[in-house]
Amino acid sequence: MGLLVDQPNDGGSSSNGYSGFRSFIRRKQVDSVHVKSEGHQQLAKELSVLQLLAIGVGSTIGAGVYVLVGTVAREHSGPALTISFLIAGIAAALSAFCYAELASRCPSAGSAYHYSYICVGEGVAWLIGWALILEYTIGGSAVARGISPNLALLFGGEDSLPIFLARAYIPGLDVMVDPCAAILVLVVTGLLCVGIKESAFVQAIVTTANVCVMLFVIIVGGYLGFKTGWAGYELPSGYFPYGVNGVLAGSATVFFAYIGFDSVASTAEEVKNPQRDLPLGIGIALSICCSLYMLVSVVIVGLVPYSAMDPDTPISSAFASHGMEWAVYIITAGAVTALCSTLMGSILPQPRILMAMARDGLLPQFFSDVNKHTQVPVKSTILTGIGSALLAFFMDVSQLAGMVSVGTLLAFTVVAISILILRYVPPDEMPLPSSLQESIDSVSLQYSNTLDINRQNLRYPVGTSKDSDQPLEGKGEAPFDPLIVKEAEKFNEERRRIAAWNITSVCVGVLLLTSSASAENLPR
Repeated sequence: MGLLVDQPNDGGSSSNGYSGFRSFIRRKQVDSVHVKSEGHQQLAKELSVLQLLAIGVGSTIGAGVYVLVGTVAREHSGPALTISFLIAGIAAALSAFCYAELASRCPSAGSAYHYSYICVGEGVAWLIGWALILEYTIGGSAVARGISPNLALLFGGEDSLPIFLARAYIPGLDVMVDPCAAILVLVVTGLLCVGIKESAFVQAIVTTANVCVMLFVIIVGGYLGFKTGWAGYELPSGYFPYGVNGVLAGSATVFFAYIGFDSVASTAEEVKNPQRDLPLGIGIALSICCSLYMLVSVVIVGLVPYSAMDPDTPISSAFASHGMEWAVYIITAGAVTALCSTLMGSILPQPRILMAMARDGLLPQFFSDVNKHTQVPVKSTILTGIGSALLAFFMDVSQLAGMVSVGTLLAFTVVAISILILRYVPPDEMPLPSSLQESIDSVSLQYSNTLDINRQNLRYPVGTSKDSDQPLEGKGEAPFDPLIVKEAEKFNEERRRIAAWNITSVCVGVLLLTSSASAENLPR
């Protein structure tokens, strides 16, 4: 449960209201001591850096890149699409650094929910937990419904799928059901129930296939570009046809192509060496995704002028315009594998967030049960899988996809705030791990003993019989000086004050920069 502090003991309605407010902002310790004390089964520590890379890259690189290239280039960035991907990658990297630090310092299941509970409070953590569940559920269902049209293209057309997999319209309910999407969600759910090591291995295979398709686009497209002279860059409108404003608008759109690295943070409890592997996994995965996005955009924008791009199938149409119609099957296969890996990355974090909320008492203990054989939360995985499958089967969630971005923005914001709290809140106001608290207590006890010894040294001058038994300066440990502690507290207060002014200046600067970039009278 959360860490209760300063609870009032007097009665009355005001006391009840204050107690309710304190319970709303109470925080828990970093170490999940209650998990072990209450007998909860721990998750299996099976993941290494390579498996984290598979989860991170597979969850991030979805089929959106196969569509975003054409839409953003036509409407916002033009040939400067690569710059938009770079700016979005830098913004995503800043958020990824926050996730990496919190995941390594607080290696437990729950991702942003867990971090907000430690740093902000229970009320915000409860809100973030449900926002993440909503994000992953709607995102996974939307991804699943996008797989069946791409599968149909692989088999020859929209009506080429078998009857039990093809979409069907039900007049009585006025819905378009998608059996293929529901079946795929259930298959992924069953795979996740087998074990984290097995599911990570399958995701590594699928992600490798997707990366190979993107490398095919880069290598073959680069060859065609050098052969034909990069017609997309020889335009009278120049490299920035929409100006700086268009580049920034394009970067805001393609930023959502980087969402997915937070799935790595949700597996923190299952990493063998979280302090080392989690920052490496998140950082390298995001670097790989940014490099692939930029290289693909360089090639595709150079093959076809941005104004002539197909907004729905920009990569396939670019290859078809150079006489490579057969490449559409390879690119479609890449889109299918990207969607499958993203689907796995969307379903994987849900049961772990539910499990973390159940451990903290915010949900029934049913969700915190961990299977003894597979060491994964099987009950929560099955429940979330069935819910996502039903949603993917009955509903067209494309209209709800905007709620995914709201949940992502909320989670990223709270994680950044948690980093600031972790940096600049005094230690006595911040819940600490029990192991670290024991170390602090032992050091405090050592300093108090040293202070008592130094007081005794004042009674016995140097050279007396007591001198050889007492730890004097230069002979043993240095004496404890309260003035040093007071100066350290002043330094920390000054450090926090400077940091607050720096953060305020950065926020004001970003506001001025974005306002200037959007001004119509500003030269392009």
